[in-house]
Amino acid sequence: MQRDASDTRVNPDLILKAIEKDEVADDARTSRGHLKIFFGYAAGAGKTYAMLQAAHAAERRGVDVVAGYIEPHERPATAHLAQGLENVPCKLIEHNGITLNEFDLDAAIGRAPQLILVDELAHTNAPGSRHDKRYQDVEELLHAGIDVYTTVNVQHIESLNDMVASITGVVVSERIPDRIFDDADQVELVDIEPEDLLERLRAGLVYRPAQADRAQQHFFTVENLTALREIALRRCADRTGHLTDAARVLGNRDYYTKERILVCVSPAPTNPRIVRAAARMAKAFRSELVALFVESPRTQAMSDDERAKLAANIALAEQLGAHMETVYGDDVAFQISEFARLSGISKIVMGRTGERSSVRQTLFGRKSLVEQLITFAPNLDIYIIPDQSTPPSRPKGRRRALSLQPPSSRNVLRTLALSLVATAIGTAFRHLGFADSSIISLYILTALLTAVTTTGRICTIVSSVLSVVLYNFCFVTPLFSLASYDRSYLVTFGIMFATAMVAGELTARIADNARTSAENAFKTRVLLETNQLLQQAHSAEECARVAMNQLIKLLKLDVVFYTAEHGTLGKTLYESAGTENRSATLLTDYERAVATWTYTNNKRAGASTRTLPEARCLYLAVRTGDKVFGVIGIDLEGREIEAFEHSIVLS
Repeated sequence: MQRDASDTRVNPDLILKAIEKDEVADDARTSRGHLKIFFGYAAGAGKTYAMLQAAHAAERRGVDVVAGYIEPHERPATAHLAQGLENVPCKLIEHNGITLNEFDLDAAIGRAPQLILVDELAHTNAPGSRHDKRYQDVEELLHAGIDVYTTVNVQHIESLNDMVASITGVVVSERIPDRIFDDADQVELVDIEPEDLLERLRAGLVYRPAQADRAQQHFFTVENLTALREIALRRCADRTGHLTDAARVLGNRDYYTKERILVCVSPAPTNPRIVRAAARMAKAFRSELVALFVESPRTQAMSDDERAKLAANIALAEQLGAHMETVYGDDVAFQISEFARLSGISKIVMGRTGERSSVRQTLFGRKSLVEQLITFAPNLDIYIIPDQSTPPSRPKGRRRALSLQPPSSRNVLRTLALSLVATAIGTAFRHLGFADSSIISLYILTALLTAVTTTGRICTIVSSVLSVVLYNFCFVTPLFSLASYDRSYLVTFGIMFATAMVAGELTARIADNARTSAENAFKTRVLLETNQLLQQAHSAEECARVAMNQLIKLLKLDVVFYTAEHGTLGKTLYESAGTENRSATLLTDYERAVATWTYTNNKRAGASTRTLPEARCLYLAVRTGDKVFGVIGIDLEGREIEAFEHSIVLS
């Protein structure tokens, strides 16, 4: 563990001695110490008292306990409780003519107890100490294998500082990183009713009378204390939720502790009804709504009309408050169940259109999507929204219709060449006396190679037909004729054609999956690369240029960026995806007006949306919460952004 040094460094010899002691402690105890935080929402809640009580309980169990530093609160009950513990003498540090008592880290490590008490975790050390902050001292103690009990208030957690300041009007300078709190082995909330805390304050059990009067006039009010108490309770609940999620994922369990509703999004005509039903359910349960689209080889063959319906359904889900997610996988049921398990989903809302697909699945022994989900995730509640008014969709038919489009001349020539090469090799096999089964296997291999090296299924079908025809024409008596003296060859031809078709189809699927995986890997790499490039940028304009170039790399579309300056749009940046500069059509007054609407309302607008759809670009706000840093426009050129691309663009 690295040890930070402040600007006012102590004697290097002392640091070396401390390191040597640290190494001795490491040899004696190689495991990292455990950290327990006594957490409260205000001074006087009883954190130090609870810590001392826990220390005495540990001492009665035989634990070697010492008090490293206990804040002198001048509270009789707390001081009396601290008297029975061994103390590590404080270090005296001179600063501006004042002698300060500080925690002696080196003495504590040299004493090497099993458990040490270090009060006020967020304390700032005096100049000349090894570390600037006391939490850094605690980290070094933990690294040395010493367990630590400590205390901290909610206003000292870094991420909550602004929230607390807006409530109390007091900006706390002493803060700890959130990771210290989140990574603690134990957090014990020391809670007390605000009225009881005020009573203690008036009784002089928290501050001296003069300090207590000032505190009641400013910080210690019922409103402030109630709000701080709520923040502390929520922060503990959030930490518990994270620990529960981590334990659930680590244990490969699918239970849940809070309601999260998942709705499956698809291009089906009835999907808007399903999304609305899920939104009503989420509102009734007061739960989070998550919309999920599973991208698979089957969905990649969607028509333009289906893609438009999918985009509309995704927009509807987001409009109703859903958090949109996209995953990729060939097994849709497994992807849904695995996402639900990892995300803590409690309920799944799906649709069912008609019974025809269920009958077909029954005849062929296949389970429906719902049945597969029940098998994968038996603990989830699955809600089916039936709709008999619309005929069922046929994704397989859509895929076949798309894949049977006329192939390119290059694919046709490649298919013919592979068949001719197979025939030539088969002729050589016949002269060498090889069996007919070797030639049949050769033609099946040809169908496989065709499926791998061409796009679309039509070339695989042609290759399978050519294999049967050429085998019959060149190798079955009578030669060079499509007739056959032996009728058993008809069965051979049928099996050969079916084998070639099935093998070619499976190979084509593998090739499609490989191509899709490569595309998704590229998109993910673009996202990771963007993160690295943004960290290297030194100005807002450099950040904007990085984002624009990465979007161009991902979408192959022109991008416009409007910076935000003094509450309005300022400088305009433009990047082209090709050699043609179309800034004249993208940087018009109308386009800027649409971007201004996006900036003002913090909502998307323009192409592919229902707000100002006549614009050429889709405009998105670059934001953090309600604060907008700029507006980015993407020239869609009349097409829709795919679901997976949409997720990465938002990221």
